[in-house]
Amino acid sequence: MAKFGKELAVRTLSGAVLLLLVVGAVSVSEYGFAALMLAICTGSLWEFYRMAGKKDIVVGRAYPVVVGGVAVVMSFLVARGTLPVVWLSLFFPLVYVIFVYELCRRHPEPFMRISVAVGGLVYAAMPMSLMCFVAFYGGAYDARTMLCYIFTVWVNDIFAYLTGVLFGKHKMFERVSPKKSWEGFFGGLVFAVAFGLLCGYLRGGCMLWWGGLALVVVVSGVLGDLVESMFKRSAGVKDAGAIIPGHGGFMDRFDALIFSVPFVFAYFTIFAD
Repeated sequence: MAKFGKELAVRTLSGAVLLLLVVGAVSVSEYGFAALMLAICTGSLWEFYRMAGKKDIVVGRAYPVVVGGVAVVMSFLVARGTLPVVWLSLFFPLVYVIFVYELCRRHPEPFMRISVAVGGLVYAAMPMSLMCFVAFYGGAYDARTMLCYIFTVWVNDIFAYLTGVLFGKHKMFERVSPKKSWEGFFGGLVFAVAFGLLCGYLRGGCMLWWGGLALVVVVSGVLGDLVESMFKRSAGVKDAGAIIPGHGGFMDRFDALIFSVPFVFAYFTIFAD
């Protein structure tokens, strides 16, 4: 019991610090937001490749992590209008250097190594790059929209956990995440959509649009959580990293956000508020 209490205290304290850091970074300026996206991208990539190493798929981490960071920085500068959109074309030759690198190494398993290296960029770098365009969707940086989005992810996480603990009986995807239940999923969904509607009301926008956004965030976020659990189970690790005491690593804390971004970007693009 004492050990549990200590772990809960550490988790609560680190969670509060993380909340302040995220809210502060997003709120203080667009550059704070960019720094946060860069940290999530590079941290998640490093953890992704570290877990692949547990399966004896050893990828040279430094270069793809740098490529991912460059993608986020370029996307931010293009989204805010500092650079023309043609600068994004630099990302493609940078990715193809990975293929050339494996050609020079002459490793007997180039398919697997290239797949993991590029897969990591698709998993973490692409979403954080797209997040920059979501942040500037209206033409200027919108911190309030970003906070509503991030809080929707967290509201779903919190209430899915609480509902699952109290009422969870029917397992959702026991093979990769034994604790997740359908009761928890629908509990998180209800509260997240309610929060989305509240955001729409407070923002003076279309409440139905914000409710739809919350629905997209919940479904894609839960899938992101399951995908990250799949990675960890395959690698035989409890957490992707240990940088956040009581929470694990970047992938553990931001898995739902990372996976939801491409779906949210599509929602913003197709159903503009």
